[in-house]
Amino acid sequence: MSRQGTRLDQKKVNSELFTLTYGALVSQLMKDYENVDEVNKQLERMGYNIGIRLIEDFLARTGTGRCYDFRDTAEKIQSAFRLYLGISPQIMNWSSSGDEFSLQFDSNPLTEFVELPDHCLNLKYCNVLTGVLKGALEMVQMDIASCFVQDHLKGDPCTELRVKFIKRLEDAIPAGED
Repeated sequence: MSRQGTRLDQKKVNSELFTLTYGALVSQLMKDYENVDEVNKQLERMGYNIGIRLIEDFLARTGTGRCYDFRDTAEKIQSAFRLYLGISPQIMNWSSSGDEFSLQFDSNPLTEFVELPDHCLNLKYCNVLTGVLKGALEMVQMDIASCFVQDHLKGDPCTELRVKFIKRLEDAIPAGED
């Protein structure tokens, strides 16, 4: 017997599987570490490791060259969110010096089925994203800091990720190869 008329949207299924898998990862980290601050560090560390590998895929897929300024970097970060998570955060709240901006998410696929229990209010559930940004931008010689300043999971009207440019990193040449 075949199921005619029942068609699954493959992208939606993949997105939901990713969301649930990420939730299981965070839950397991909570069981393993039993300390919210340590889980936050682990999520950022995992994200960093993902970011240093993901940048190569992003550059290969998009054919993107070097960023001319930090505004250009912000636009490429926005396109990476669209490419990998299927969302387009708004770029807003630029600092007057142009070295800091916010990415504002109306929806976040990572938090689609999530409710934080009371004992996890300090958990930065999506901290993996801050690590991804740090790792990816470090690979293109940018040192940045990023953190969540608003989180929909904690009752805020939206999720806001703040990104601050710290410095341009020098190309590292292995010792003895100058």
